[in-house]
Amino acid sequence: MPVTSEPPEQLTLLRDTVRKSRTKEPAGITSSLPVARVAVDVSLPHLDRPFDYLVPDDLAEAAQPGARVKVRFAGKDLDGFVLERLAESDHDGKLSRIRKVVSPEQVLTPEIAELCRAVADRYAGVFPDVTRLAVPPRHAKVEGEPLRCDQPPPPPLSTSRSAWSPYPSGFLDAVERSESPRAIWTAVPGADWTLAFAQAAAVCAAAGRGALLLAPDARDLKLLGDACTAVLGDGGFVTLSADLGPTARYRAFLAALRGNARVVIGTRAAAFAPVANLGLVAMWDDGDDSYAEARAPYPHAREVLLLRAFKQNCAALLGGFARSAEAAAVIESGFAGELIADRRVIRAAAPEVHITGESDRELARDPAARAARLPHRAFEIAREGLLSGPVLVQNPRAGYLPSLVCQTCRAPSRCATCAGTLRLMGRTGPASCSICGRPAADHRCPECGDPRMRAAVVGARRTAEELGRAFPGIVVRTSGSEHMLDRVSDKPALIVATPGSEPVADGGYTAALLLDGWLMLARPDLRAPEEAVRRWLNAAALVRPAPAGGTVILVGDPSALPLQAIVRWSPEGWATREVEERRTARLAPAAKLAELTGPSAAVTDLIERLRPLLQPEAGLEVLGPVDIDDETVRAVVRTPRAAGTQLVRALKEAQAARTTKKNPGSVRIQVDPPSFG
Repeated sequence: MPVTSEPPEQLTLLRDTVRKSRTKEPAGITSSLPVARVAVDVSLPHLDRPFDYLVPDDLAEAAQPGARVKVRFAGKDLDGFVLERLAESDHDGKLSRIRKVVSPEQVLTPEIAELCRAVADRYAGVFPDVTRLAVPPRHAKVEGEPLRCDQPPPPPLSTSRSAWSPYPSGFLDAVERSESPRAIWTAVPGADWTLAFAQAAAVCAAAGRGALLLAPDARDLKLLGDACTAVLGDGGFVTLSADLGPTARYRAFLAALRGNARVVIGTRAAAFAPVANLGLVAMWDDGDDSYAEARAPYPHAREVLLLRAFKQNCAALLGGFARSAEAAAVIESGFAGELIADRRVIRAAAPEVHITGESDRELARDPAARAARLPHRAFEIAREGLLSGPVLVQNPRAGYLPSLVCQTCRAPSRCATCAGTLRLMGRTGPASCSICGRPAADHRCPECGDPRMRAAVVGARRTAEELGRAFPGIVVRTSGSEHMLDRVSDKPALIVATPGSEPVADGGYTAALLLDGWLMLARPDLRAPEEAVRRWLNAAALVRPAPAGGTVILVGDPSALPLQAIVRWSPEGWATREVEERRTARLAPAAKLAELTGPSAAVTDLIERLRPLLQPEAGLEVLGPVDIDDETVRAVVRTPRAAGTQLVRALKEAQAARTTKKNPGSVRIQVDPPSFG
């Protein structure tokens, strides 16, 4: 029987029917605010602006401002945030649709979006780079967790202001009235700053507003958390830190976003925390380098908080035992006032501070007092202090013998493979390279051929070993990056710590030995004196007051001005002097600086594009470029502070022009770098 085939027209009709049945009709466009303005995740300067997209009817409810979405951009599906919904677009061309709402959770609030824009403009960066810092990556499982509304209500907030009794009451009174005071707080030596922060947050929360408190590192954050628990209760605050891990961090972020607590504490990762009805931002020890972000556009948490205070009209508090040059410049500008105790109160709370070799009598008794690493007087002070409590020994270098030199000619001992510095990790074993780790058992000095080496500087572990032999029977403990102590008891002990890792002692230290002052000041950084003063004041503030026998001895040159600032206990005077010297040298914060790093041709091209964008009165000055390695150079451009906004805007325009033309080479722009030298 012959096989008959279908007519061609019937086959075509059948295929069209199948194709139509498989194709889903696109949803219509919503009639209510059909345009969404979206910040697309594209880190190109010339595309740093929002783009308009149409909102499908089935996504209209979820695509609200702050929600994460997927959109089509340059032929790819990219992430983005909805910034706002509009009735119409000012774009003349055809608009694409939003492809998908990744999450209806409105994680980018309007206040934080405005802050991200301000930070991007302040640092010549792009909006998407800042939102990556502000909004942690999404975890769908955490978003699905129910709100913890079944928690018992927090206890009534404490109204105590005991930690603030040495200072004028005007700042907290203004916070209580929901006003927006701004202050640079210089704490009295020995002050419990964590309790002061917690009490200030309680005053703000009692007034019905939120508070954001920042600590420099995880150890200080734990101490702040303990104080907040005592004042605010377990449910009275949220801790937000990158150390929590991705899931816990996102959970804490959502808790702050959903208003589970009025108070948020954290490290620099919390600077953008979405605190509802923000009334106070506070930061402890703003000079700590941990507040400087290592990712583009490299914002400093201090500047983020000050921008929040301005944009959101809230109170701001920068506190510390020391005062940074930037904080002094903020006072000078009139943006903030000074919050400091009476001079008599400071003298009564400060320890007695001495510098080795500062008197003729001491030099007559110990002629090597100024040159010795541990002069006789330092041993005497340590011995006397150990009779009644712990003694702190600050050593600026970690390790055992972190740097070696030739025994004969004092030439630096370096690795034959990579030219890294040779070091000793302990009493036994050969020297090894600090970079590649290779042992150097057969090392000979390339200058004189001597195989013997000696220490250039002594690390904290070697110092602890030497002190253990000098004070037999006394417990010696070390605190550093590898093992950091949070707190020690009031029993006699020697605590050897690197700068920044000094534990708090119950009742305070009886004495402190601040070693190798020359090494702190010899760092190849123009900020070295400021950083040394900050480290010394932070350590000395842990010592008991002079009336209670507290003594600090600084091992260094008595004529050095940074050491004299510690003797007088005058952090505010030192900071003012720093600002004046930087104004003369045209350095930040008295001038606006930007560091440009990249291939030589790219840096040169960026500078040439920058010049015509600035007015002659801007006073542009270019320093460099200088070689960093075979492929990379660094240049610094600067203007007077008054022309700083113009400089940053021009830098971004020049960078955008390069990316538009797809010029080869990438240039990293860092505005107001935290260190320079």
